[in-house]
Amino acid sequence: MLYLVGLGLGDAKDITVKGLEAVRRCRRVYLEAYTSVLTVGKEALEEFYGKELILADREMVEQEADSLLKEAEVCDVAFLVVGDPFGATTHSDLVLRAVKLGIPYKVIHNASIMNAVGCCGLQLYNFGETVSVVFWTDTWKPESFFDKIEKNRQNGMHTLCLLDIKVKEQSLENLMKGRKIYEPPRYMSVNQAAEQLLAIIQNRRLQGEKPEITEDTICVGLARVGALDEKIASGTLQQMSTVELGAPLHSLIVTGTMHPLELEMLKLFSVDSSSFENNACQRTT
Repeated sequence: MLYLVGLGLGDAKDITVKGLEAVRRCRRVYLEAYTSVLTVGKEALEEFYGKELILADREMVEQEADSLLKEAEVCDVAFLVVGDPFGATTHSDLVLRAVKLGIPYKVIHNASIMNAVGCCGLQLYNFGETVSVVFWTDTWKPESFFDKIEKNRQNGMHTLCLLDIKVKEQSLENLMKGRKIYEPPRYMSVNQAAEQLLAIIQNRRLQGEKPEITEDTICVGLARVGALDEKIASGTLQQMSTVELGAPLHSLIVTGTMHPLELEMLKLFSVDSSSFENNACQRTT
């Protein structure tokens, strides 16, 4: 049996009872280590679960999944995912491979950022398409995520922006030379994401456009959702470019049309209460 087990968002104790029982009866336990991170390390998980964990990086899961699945043919194998198992498409691929090989699988769900964002007071059914904001480089500055945010906002919907994670990445030079040398991990912060959005707004204006999103659009920054030191900050996009929310992981929400109840909730986390005084994006029903 292959078990795909969600670990939740905080620490070792966020695993469900059902998930913990599955982990403890498995002979091999893999920890997926590239789509997200917990606030505690591998050692803390091993101590609480009573099991040795095998770190599974992107390369291993995408290129060596067959060896993991062969183990699941002869014994119980657990694949642990921060958040919920289906927070990343890679894990759907793992299920499809298991089915083709005739290996039974079981999914044990948990909380993920996709539903935990409700902690800021914005209603989940008012969210549109989720987008990923990637780190820009000197030569690569994509803006496609901005178009999706604008489309959501035109439809009155909020946008959850998942911010880039760079783990076990190689420089272009090392990649070309085949050297297994990896860059230090990097996690995009709310202010970095806001700066990129502000740069796109300026670019669009220079091209004669009037962007749907401006420096005064109300946004929400979230950090370490589900952890004891969770932080939430609400304010304008301009304010989000200077807010400091500490250690990763961070997420950013660009709001759409807001219900009065949503506005009241966001004010609990405001960087500056005056940001909300002239907000026109309020439903009347």
